[in-house]
Amino acid sequence: MGSAPSTPRKGTAAFSPEHLIESFVGDKPFPLESDLWQQLLDLPLLNLHWPSLHVQQACDLLAKNNSHTRHLAKILFHLGYYLQESFSTSGVPPSVYEKAINAVYISSVFLKHLIESVQGDNLELYLSLDDNEAVLGGDQSVENFVTRNVLKFIASVDVSPDTYLLHLELLNFMIIAMSTQLLCGPSPAPDDMNPFLEAAMAQDSTLVTSVVHRLLLNFITRPGVPFNRASYSIFYDGSQTSVLQRVGSAAANIVLLPFSYLVNSSSEGGSISPIADSSLHVLLVLIHYHKCVVNEDYSVIENNKSSASDSSSLKENPHFSDNPYCKTLEHTIDCELDLVDVEGSAHSGPHVKLPFASLFDTLGIRLADETAVLLLYSLLQGNSAFLEYVLVRTDLDTLLMPILEGLYNAPRRSANQIYMLLIVLLILSQDSSFNASIHKLVLPGVPWYKERLLHQTSLGSLMVIILIRTVQYNLSKLRDVYLHTTCLATLANMAPHVHRLSAYASQRLVSLFDMLSRKYNKLSDRRDNKLHIAKSNSFDGSSLAEDMSTELHIYTDFLRLVLEIINAILTYALPRNPEVVYAVMHRQEVFHPFKNHPRFSELLENIYTVLDFFNSRMDAQRVDGDWSVNEVLEVIIINCRSWRGDGLKMFTQLRFTYEQESHPEEFFIPYVWQLVLSRCGFTFNTGAINLFPVDLPTESVENGVAGSALQNGDFDKPEYQLDP
Repeated sequence: MGSAPSTPRKGTAAFSPEHLIESFVGDKPFPLESDLWQQLLDLPLLNLHWPSLHVQQACDLLAKNNSHTRHLAKILFHLGYYLQESFSTSGVPPSVYEKAINAVYISSVFLKHLIESVQGDNLELYLSLDDNEAVLGGDQSVENFVTRNVLKFIASVDVSPDTYLLHLELLNFMIIAMSTQLLCGPSPAPDDMNPFLEAAMAQDSTLVTSVVHRLLLNFITRPGVPFNRASYSIFYDGSQTSVLQRVGSAAANIVLLPFSYLVNSSSEGGSISPIADSSLHVLLVLIHYHKCVVNEDYSVIENNKSSASDSSSLKENPHFSDNPYCKTLEHTIDCELDLVDVEGSAHSGPHVKLPFASLFDTLGIRLADETAVLLLYSLLQGNSAFLEYVLVRTDLDTLLMPILEGLYNAPRRSANQIYMLLIVLLILSQDSSFNASIHKLVLPGVPWYKERLLHQTSLGSLMVIILIRTVQYNLSKLRDVYLHTTCLATLANMAPHVHRLSAYASQRLVSLFDMLSRKYNKLSDRRDNKLHIAKSNSFDGSSLAEDMSTELHIYTDFLRLVLEIINAILTYALPRNPEVVYAVMHRQEVFHPFKNHPRFSELLENIYTVLDFFNSRMDAQRVDGDWSVNEVLEVIIINCRSWRGDGLKMFTQLRFTYEQESHPEEFFIPYVWQLVLSRCGFTFNTGAINLFPVDLPTESVENGVAGSALQNGDFDKPEYQLDP
């Protein structure tokens, strides 16, 4: 490793904790070999009690003096050194772990303060050492040295009672170190400063693979908090708070987190595991980071071009460096898969091998948490092996039920969470075997669905019900065209494969057309009335007419899509869906006003062909009095057997696919950090956040646990193509 800090010499004078902290934040630089560092790291930090004002003053002093003393870089160096010691020898003495824990505490507190106290665009942490200081090996920088050893410890050292707290603190240190992204704007730029993130991206492929494997394994296995608290003297749950807790640091806040998790163990969504949650947060930040770099094609400015035009070209043609963590996640494989099956893979590096069965089950349990939804999306969208695994599972309700329940509770979800849940369903619905299998899985009941008793309903019928319900909610509350389109695209993918759709789902499908048609008629009447008023008052109503015509055109598309969904069921799956035929016959009057509409006439011809066939069969079965529902259904079922589809015009089956744009960073990076900050257990100075708009913190309850969450508006939707 080169020169390393010396251990404290016997007989050296011991200073008080206050003196050691004051020396650390003061203006006198102490070299790496100074006894100060060893004595500082031997302090019982959790038992020190300083007023919060003193802690704030200490942070301010370090921020003032760090450019001269480089003490932040030196404490980070010691953190990296003791982590290196902890995994480089066997039988690590407890003192090494204790020093590493103290080093990560101190580093977390002061690094966080320096990051969130940055003024303007100038992020300068002074991470370089003096020329005469220890050599780190090669051209390695302090940020690379500490990042490599933090990641190596997380990846290579097993979580045990002895290492539990250090693992937890290192994960949260990574969140703090990577939080420089919060200072950047919503659009990644070449001059963004993220030294620790860039150091993480620069690690060799073997370490990257090990880190992704460990973080996913932590998410799956959910290491529990050790119950033998007698051996965990560092847990402090007294009435006072320690000096580090007073500053609101990640490290200090998490010290009490395990105990509070034990007290609040009634939270829904499976066992509580701070390490699992923090591992997921770190993984999401890592896989969604992309550095914007200057493309060499644009680095040479021709004399006849202005700087403004070059800037515009760079903005329109951003170039992003590859993300090794994202690539590794995309090439993660099932540990049950034979290596022969991946020999043809284009991925040349080592593969992460995980038990997909356990990952699938854990995701199903955790999908009440938005971060788990984002992980599921990342896997389905980027990892074809995991997508294929999900599609062949026979217990798809494990994933779909929490997704559908999340959509059912849409008023309590953010628009972004609803959007991600819908995209997951859209991705799955692209597979015909998925669309067929969900109708074969019958649910005995759906206890969370309150409007109606759903007994012996197929998973496919429930999915249709919830998607239609989401359209209705969106129409009344969010009014988001993307959500409408995604819901209807998923229904369109499902339509040709519908099998024995329930009576309630069939009724809701026809009611959806009725609801959209009423909205369409209102818009049409409003446009005509306003144009008439404008003409009567000699106003130019062309711009008004254009705006309203655009909205009317959107609803025309929605209506046509619903007609195509109904038409696809009747064309390709009518004999298997008597309830759909009954629902169309029962509400056939809703289609009549659009029979001659130029956009709908061809589709309605098919629907009326079906209506004519079954109406004539009904007329042939004359009965006294009114028909009962069962009598009508009996006639429909009998005649479904003789249905041949004569006279129907065959339309091409609609198949919508989800394709993420090449650079969706403007959505995902702010979204990930919003989720992480609302769940990580510590606060961040909202005035320093440029990544997304932030309102004042408000109290919220997530999964039954109260906490402070950053409230902000939903971000723009990620750009994607929805191609039929």
